[in-house]
Amino acid sequence: MTMGTLAYVCVSETKGKTKHAVERAVLRADHGIEGDAHAGRGHRQVSILDVADIEGMRRPGLALEPGAFGENLALEGITLSELGLGSRLRIGQSTELTISQIGKPCHTPCAIYAAAGDCIMPRMGLFATVTEGGEVRPGDPVVVVEQVSRSLFQAVVLTISDRCSRGEAEDTAGPAVAAVLDDAGRFHLFRHIILPDEQGVIEECLRHYSDGHRVDLVITVGGTGFSPRDVTPEATRAVVERLAPGLDEAMRAASLAKTPFAMLSRGVSGIRGTTLIVNLPGSERAATENLAVIFPALPHALEKLRGDTSECGSPSKPTRGGESQRPTDQPSARNS
Repeated sequence: MTMGTLAYVCVSETKGKTKHAVERAVLRADHGIEGDAHAGRGHRQVSILDVADIEGMRRPGLALEPGAFGENLALEGITLSELGLGSRLRIGQSTELTISQIGKPCHTPCAIYAAAGDCIMPRMGLFATVTEGGEVRPGDPVVVVEQVSRSLFQAVVLTISDRCSRGEAEDTAGPAVAAVLDDAGRFHLFRHIILPDEQGVIEECLRHYSDGHRVDLVITVGGTGFSPRDVTPEATRAVVERLAPGLDEAMRAASLAKTPFAMLSRGVSGIRGTTLIVNLPGSERAATENLAVIFPALPHALEKLRGDTSECGSPSKPTRGGESQRPTDQPSARNS
């Protein structure tokens, strides 16, 4: 296990005010730090920075007090740049955090940015939810309980079904798609959620995972047919910024070779920020067969969205284990 130390803890009682160091803090599960204005039931309950990254910003005339970048926790000895979504940290005896977002956009330049010309939170900061509460103090040990590699593609699977969302039917297609991703070895399933066939709900969820967290791939399963409640394509079109019709054409063409009903699938694929959204049919067999058609192209597509500048068709630089080299610490304007 990788081990480090909690260097200091900071809170701010009011949003918009600089955080200040405290001698102790109580972290509450699914909430954050008690007394901190940014705590709550969202996915950015606690902000984290590496002391080494903070020290790298120091220069003559620039005062960097604890909390200067809005960090709640500053850690030493843990390489935060290696932690992907879903990684878990234990602080002290019982407190546990789960990494839920990497970086965030800086909508309004802060005082540090004005003074230094840079701010590290958008590029190097991590955000976490509190999964196990407890009291923490500076000097407490920090242990990486579970490390999800930053190199893995982060995926979310959304099953779209009124009946499954009400518990009237078993969702078999969503878990089957999740299993395909897991078996591939290059994906980490960050979330699998069941939603009703409500366009507004689907749109909100697609925006949430595309604009926050730093998710690479969102796959929807279901709601692509002709029934009046099948609105997944409409929800997807409402949120994507660029369509990816080649994926849809390939899936429909392959399915059409097996059944004429494939031409009734209205699924669409597209890009929002740096997240790829793909609609799959609702049956287990159709969903997995369609995913298998586009699967060989997905890693390359996601590498491009992460910022890979190599030419299409040229071999990627190999890394340990034979996987291709691609940027893993690119700042993303979509993380919020």
